[in-house]
Amino acid sequence: MSFIEFRDVSKQYVMGEVKINAVDGVDFEIEEGELALIVGSSGAGKTTVLNILGGMDSASDGQVFVDGDEITHFSNRKLIEYRRNQVGFVFQFYNLIPNLTALENVEIATQLSLNPHAPHDVLQQVGLSERLHNFPAQLSGGEQQRVSIARALAKNPRLLLCDEPTGALDYSTGKQILKLLQKTCRDTGTTVIVITHNGALEPIADRVIRMRSGKIYDVTRNKKPIDVEELEW
Repeated sequence: MSFIEFRDVSKQYVMGEVKINAVDGVDFEIEEGELALIVGSSGAGKTTVLNILGGMDSASDGQVFVDGDEITHFSNRKLIEYRRNQVGFVFQFYNLIPNLTALENVEIATQLSLNPHAPHDVLQQVGLSERLHNFPAQLSGGEQQRVSIARALAKNPRLLLCDEPTGALDYSTGKQILKLLQKTCRDTGTTVIVITHNGALEPIADRVIRMRSGKIYDVTRNKKPIDVEELEW
């Protein structure tokens, strides 16, 4: 069994008399330690897939397995434990607490985890050892996103889920963030999943899952992913 498996997963939302199929019969697998991209335009169902995998939303039908456990059958309590101990989240708009420093934003995540990394060490890994005591408003967009990544990594997750992590950043800063995510995957063996609308990023991934209208229409394995440094878009 693969580390992550989606088996005929669907998600419907009902708005009045209208039923919306956000995800419609999705099947895919991701191996442990891979950097995977889920690529598609707005409304393709990417974020819904990510939310189901992260335990923040539930599937209407189908099965989702993570390391052999069927998370679609988890109770609310088990889902909380799964999100707390297994999953790190990185969002497009950082979601930092404005009245806490970079260090404090990371420390708050480690207080909820079973086997966390030291916040100082993780912030050093993402290149922010000089910015520990700065508040989010004193940091650039790229620095805030690196704090967000450090916060996620400090939990020592097996799975890092990234929702358009470069969407609010300029080209050069976005490239730095992608480089950091790729390095994290290669150095630590963390499974990293990035959703994006930018198909030009596909060459950096081990696996590319392409979505359209709630369905997967193609899955590709890259035998030799390129370094982010070589990527141009």
